[in-house]
Order: sequence, then C-alpha cells, then structure tokens
Amino acid sequence: MKLPTAMKTTLNFQDADTFYEQLLDAHQGLTREQSELLNARLILLLANQVGDAQVLRDCVQAAAALPQPPGATAPAPE
Repeated sequence: MKLPTAMKTTLNFQDADTFYEQLLDAHQGLTREQSELLNARLILLLANQVGDAQVLRDCVQAAAALPQPPGATAPAPE
C-alpha cells in the first residue's frame, strides 16, 4: 500500500547550481519554440519521476499561484 505523500516545500536539491547550469546549457542556441518544447519534455519527465497525482496537482496549483514578474501581463481569460 502506497502512503500519501505531500509536496516538498523545503530545499531538496543535491546541487541546485549545477542543475541550473545544465538547464541553461540545454537551452543554449535553441529557438524560442525549441526551448519551450525542451521545457515541456523536461516537465513531463520530472512529473513521471514524482509520479504521485496529488503531489503533481499541488505543484501545478502552487506554480500557478506564484505572482507574475514585474511588467508581465496575465493571459486573457478564456
């Protein structure tokens, strides 16, 4: 029986700086469309590693609730 898990809210990276550098390197030389596709693939691969539907739902909700950066415009409601 799998016990329910919760979204981690404390730092859980083994080496955040190295991951960030790897992410920047992976985007080097890509067009905006290629970069967005890379991000989408990475999100799906990482989501598969998490696996837990409730944790993923919590993560999506937390990311959506983050404030917009200064000067950013929110998308028009559908």
